[in-house]
Amino acid sequence: MNVIETKKMMLLVANGMVDKEPILTKFDQAIGDGDHGIGIERGFSNVSAYIEEDFDAADVGDVMVKIGTKLMSTMGGASGAIFGTLFRTGGKAILGEKELTTDVLAVFLNAGLEGIYKRGGAAIGAKTMIDALVPAMESAKALSGQPLAEALIVIQKSAHDGVENTKSMIATTGKAKTLGERSLGHPDPGAMSMAYIMEFMSDYAQSKVEA
Repeated sequence: MNVIETKKMMLLVANGMVDKEPILTKFDQAIGDGDHGIGIERGFSNVSAYIEEDFDAADVGDVMVKIGTKLMSTMGGASGAIFGTLFRTGGKAILGEKELTTDVLAVFLNAGLEGIYKRGGAAIGAKTMIDALVPAMESAKALSGQPLAEALIVIQKSAHDGVENTKSMIATTGKAKTLGERSLGHPDPGAMSMAYIMEFMSDYAQSKVEA
């Protein structure tokens, strides 16, 4: 997937995330402050406008870095810092890459995860977006050399499986931490957002195959 296609993919991702605001808000009201969906909508609507209006990128890493910067500056809150870090740090790790492949995506996700850890992010099992990011990253690594469109089908499923697993976790960070066992049975909204990002990436890749 070249730079132009990567930009188009991220436009689809951004618009898809804006549309997910109601469901993200619903689930964040159950265990959080109820503002995660609004933050996601704000950040990704700005990303969408940015790509549509005046977005020039040298390579696929540059695409991701610029998206991360936009998220960090417009989304606000802890989620803005976390998702902004994912894209900025992941993007920096793949600067110079002219094609987004499964292997490049694996490097992006791994570096993004490490960036979040360095910010003091929670470990896996703490009922956060990491619980969807880690399985997505591990799937990308395991599928090294596979065509991106085929790999993304598995990667996004791994992320969604991670979301399902958060239902059986007790939150140990953020607002949900105060709920203790009452957070059981609810999916983590941050993990949902991570899985949706991978799902929309996959949707774009499948549309390219079918075209």
